[in-house]
Amino acid sequence: MTLQEFYEAYIDCLNRQDWDELGRYVAEDVKHNGRPIRLSGYRLMLIKDFEDIPDLYFVIDRLACDPPLIAARLMFDCSPKGDFLGLPINGRRISFAENVFYEVTGDRIVDVFSAIDKAAIENQIA
Repeated sequence: MTLQEFYEAYIDCLNRQDWDELGRYVAEDVKHNGRPIRLSGYRLMLIKDFEDIPDLYFVIDRLACDPPLIAARLMFDCSPKGDFLGLPINGRRISFAENVFYEVTGDRIVDVFSAIDKAAIENQIA
C-alpha cells in the first residue's frame, strides 16, 4: 500500500466513524500539535468532533506524500451545533480548510500537526 492509499483509507475510516479500526492507522503513542495524546485521546477527540458537528465529513483537497511525511489540505462544509473554535456557529453552515502534516512510522501515524483556517470562518459569520 502506498502512503497515499494509506492516507485515503485513514480518511475513509474517519468518515465512517469506524473507531475500532482507527488503531490500524494511528499509533498508540500518537502526538497531536506537539502534545502526547495517545490513541485513546485521539479517538475521543474525533468522537467529540463528530458529536459537535453531526454532518462532519473529511474531503481531501490537496495531498502530498514524501515518506515518512504526509501533507494534506482538508476541506469541510458543515454545521457545528454550538460554538466552534470559540465562535458562535450554532448550526449555521460554514466552509473551511484544515492544513495537516502527519509523520508515519512503522505504518502508523505517530505525529499530527493541524491548523484550521479560523479567519475563513470568521469572515463567513461576520
